[in-house]
Amino acid sequence: MRPIDATHDPGLTSWVSSANREGCDFPIQNLPFAVFRRARSREPLRCGVAIGDYVLDLAALGAGIAPDALSARALAACAEPTLNALMALGAPAWRAVRRLLSQLLRAGAREAESVAAALVAQSAAEFAVPARSGDFTDFYTSIHHATAVGRLFRPDRPLLPNYAWVPIAYHGRSSSIVVSGTPVRRPRGQLMPRGALSPCLGASDQLDYELELGVFIGGGNRLGEPIPIEQAEAHVFGLCLLNDWSARDIQTWEYQPLGPFLAKNFATTVSPWVVTLEALAPFRAPWQRAAQHPPPLPYLDSPELRAAGAVEIELEVLLQTALMRARDQPPERLSQSNFSDSYWSIAQMVAHHTVNGCNVLPGDLLGTGTQSGPLPEQAGSLLELTRAGTCPRVLLSGESRGFLADGDRVILRAGCHRPGFVRIGFGEAAGEVLPPWDPSGG
Repeated sequence: MRPIDATHDPGLTSWVSSANREGCDFPIQNLPFAVFRRARSREPLRCGVAIGDYVLDLAALGAGIAPDALSARALAACAEPTLNALMALGAPAWRAVRRLLSQLLRAGAREAESVAAALVAQSAAEFAVPARSGDFTDFYTSIHHATAVGRLFRPDRPLLPNYAWVPIAYHGRSSSIVVSGTPVRRPRGQLMPRGALSPCLGASDQLDYELELGVFIGGGNRLGEPIPIEQAEAHVFGLCLLNDWSARDIQTWEYQPLGPFLAKNFATTVSPWVVTLEALAPFRAPWQRAAQHPPPLPYLDSPELRAAGAVEIELEVLLQTALMRARDQPPERLSQSNFSDSYWSIAQMVAHHTVNGCNVLPGDLLGTGTQSGPLPEQAGSLLELTRAGTCPRVLLSGESRGFLADGDRVILRAGCHRPGFVRIGFGEAAGEVLPPWDPSGG
């Protein structure tokens, strides 16, 4: 687990005044990473860090400003067009560059004038997927989501017996991971209409979102060598927001016996900002499980996990329809939940993923699965909120939604709060639903 240190000091302020604003997602205590360039430019992509309303161009900053070899190597890696090179350097390098940036950006820093030249307004930047992910694995870590969905399809046995023992997951498609702001086209696939004797090919009528967090792997492991749970978080660079869009009607027809395929591989939206585990240190909480549930097997358990294996991250989903935008109405919140309610932890996901010798690589992405809370209004998908569309949600605009309509914009947001520390945020992961592809080109 990462320690709390001087970079988390709630008394720290920045010479970037917007970073000191109440409720700002990106105070100096956060310093999340992204990949960016100036909008509508031909500049190369490079790595940056959020501070207030700006992104600090780490390539422009240059390795020469670093006081030691380790932070110099880390800054040099930030000139690359993805975060992979920085991720591969490992936790000591991540800590070194965080401490350096905290020093450079805090109020009174003597380097403020020269560093200010490397600031770019976020409103003037465009962002890319933060890392090159060779693989994407989506877990199923929320017992509340698993139970609610199970009740819809297996009322007599909503939670299958292996759930209490195995961090369930499936391998997704990394090629369709897109950054926030990228439109998502309604997918087509095989559907089995109610009462029909054979399937048909058509556009999904039950498009859904899934409120998740993404876990970016930093340093990997060798093929055949598992990562012990005590070392698992040392291999994690940070977290982002993740929306694993899902076509529920395609999924219903195809998922047995091998699980999701076309229902989920058409798009996965991630936020541009990766919040490091270092930044999340003040928001750790004990990982615990209800007494009636079995303890995890030894490879999924440790004293460190029980002491601080959970992270308190408040999550929310908002929806803005095309009509709401036309009326200049703000997005409407659909639900809120907290990652600390997750049944399986970050460390358990990594330990289980590699226990069979599977190797993970820098930039690989793990999804947490839909994060739903124990209450119905804390559901992380429309599938749960509307009971598979049978109880549509009535919006303030007067519209109703069982599933998503074309023109709907889904927005995921998250933040961490704790007395005695400064709030940090994740930005947002947003995507607008486009009509299905027209094969005629019309």
